[in-house]
Amino acid sequence: MANKERLFTSVIIPAAGQGRRMNATMNKPYLTINGKPILAYTLDVFEKCPLIDEIIVVINKDEFEICRQEVLKPYHYTKIKLVEGGTTRQKSVYNGLLAVNPQTDIVMTHDGARPMIEESVIVKSIHDTMKYKATVVGVPAKNTIKVINAESFVEYTPNRDYLVEIQTPQTFEYTLLKEAHERAIELGIEGTDDAFLVEHLNCPVKIVIGHYTNIKITTPEDLIIAEAIFKRFQKDD
Repeated sequence: MANKERLFTSVIIPAAGQGRRMNATMNKPYLTINGKPILAYTLDVFEKCPLIDEIIVVINKDEFEICRQEVLKPYHYTKIKLVEGGTTRQKSVYNGLLAVNPQTDIVMTHDGARPMIEESVIVKSIHDTMKYKATVVGVPAKNTIKVINAESFVEYTPNRDYLVEIQTPQTFEYTLLKEAHERAIELGIEGTDDAFLVEHLNCPVKIVIGHYTNIKITTPEDLIIAEAIFKRFQKDD
């Protein structure tokens, strides 16, 4: 990594998914909690974090106007760049990687529908990435996990002490993540997260312990839970 007094950090926020599990008439980043779009809550945290220099929001081509009108203009963001998404999350992230500032040293990826990330976790992720090159946020698994076979019979039960539920942000040296994505394109690899692609380069990925409240809003039930968490946050403030 370049030897600079201060590293340039970009965050890529893929928000181009269709959100079919939400059974809503609009894409889930534009659904509201207390009258404010989910995506706006997500952007707030990164916009206010002094270590974040640039925010790349990757969205569907036909949602540029709704994003500008419902999210960007009302909340006066200054770090945002909109980029057209791909047909998969992985392709959307790669589009974001191609659009970052040429000065970028560190790049984070974070789900647009994960609005309850805390700034302290973002800061910890960046600092640890400066040391380890690749980090992902996760929380210790609470439930027992069973590995099953194709017939739905249990094969074995892994030790829960070594299981972590992965969240975002996931943070990497920019050149490392770009190489991982380009290798995946070359080999036809599709991963469920960016760390999976980096792992294929045999690069160790460090876990940053996050918070259980950092949920991804995927279903109507998640939206109810998120509303309750935000109410609790407001009371704590």
